[in-house]
Amino acid sequence: MTSRRAFLAIAGAALASPGTARAQSDADPAMISAYPALRVLLGFGNAQPAGRGTFTFNGNGYRGDFRRIAGGEVVNVIDIEQYLYSVVPREMSPGWPAAALEAQAVCARTYVLQRSNPKRDYDLVPSELDQVYSGIAGESPAGRGAVDATAGQLLRYGNLYATVAYSSCCGGHTEASADAWGSTPVPYLGGVPCSYCTGSPNYRWSATIPLADLEQHFAEQLSPFGALRDVRPAGVDPSGRVRALELVADHGSVTVKGSTFRIAAGPRVVRSLLITRLRVDSGLESLFAEGGGLGHGVGMCQWGARGMALAGRSARDILALYFPGTQVSTDD
Repeated sequence: MTSRRAFLAIAGAALASPGTARAQSDADPAMISAYPALRVLLGFGNAQPAGRGTFTFNGNGYRGDFRRIAGGEVVNVIDIEQYLYSVVPREMSPGWPAAALEAQAVCARTYVLQRSNPKRDYDLVPSELDQVYSGIAGESPAGRGAVDATAGQLLRYGNLYATVAYSSCCGGHTEASADAWGSTPVPYLGGVPCSYCTGSPNYRWSATIPLADLEQHFAEQLSPFGALRDVRPAGVDPSGRVRALELVADHGSVTVKGSTFRIAAGPRVVRSLLITRLRVDSGLESLFAEGGGLGHGVGMCQWGARGMALAGRSARDILALYFPGTQVSTDD
């Protein structure tokens, strides 16, 4: 595998000579990733140098440097560790125990190396589409401490960087990546029991969804069958998550993917697909749902990491539970 030191040389070439970078980037982009040319797309706006290795973008402070790409958007060019100073406390509460924050730092660092791609004008966006990043304002002493304590540490599976994922709360069992995303099974992302996330406010939840809203969203699919009367699970995976739901109407039914249903109902209403109960009221006005967890559930359960840390477990213990068979290592 390419070492992190090799990334430095390739990434430096990416800044100095786009033609050279393209020639060297014919290998797997995930393995030719980005430090110190980690490039975060900030968007359109006013960027000005601020001195001492910082600049401002639309009035907010950022570490590193900036440049404009062909379309005029501003890209922050930043050391991966300095980028993580902002990411870790935005992705996990900086008030949580150090071991949880350190596990988050290792995950976030590994995520960068998976996603960075010298063939593009930028590597990452600063939102939940990648990882939340808001520059210096997003930093905290605890977040910086977690990054420094794990400097350079990455999660590997054999000779490759592990594919990492994380979400807020798994509700008692993490999800297999293959079930969540229909992808090729990953040995260390097969889903594991988790007894540590019971402190999450989303460990168990309930929701009320107007039936008319669902009927309107799925109007095209339901049009041959009449009015929506019931919603039933139509497939549950080994973690207990609903992978499909049957929308029952007057004259037939239609089956939709669980992810499609969750988007229709609202991802903060149906907080995960670990749905344990569905019931339509007698007046056919509302669907009542009960379930557990928040998010896709794949990989590290962040509330579980918190619970493990409070129980005295280390960052490596946390990562070993949620990514079984992987190892934490530092590439020189």
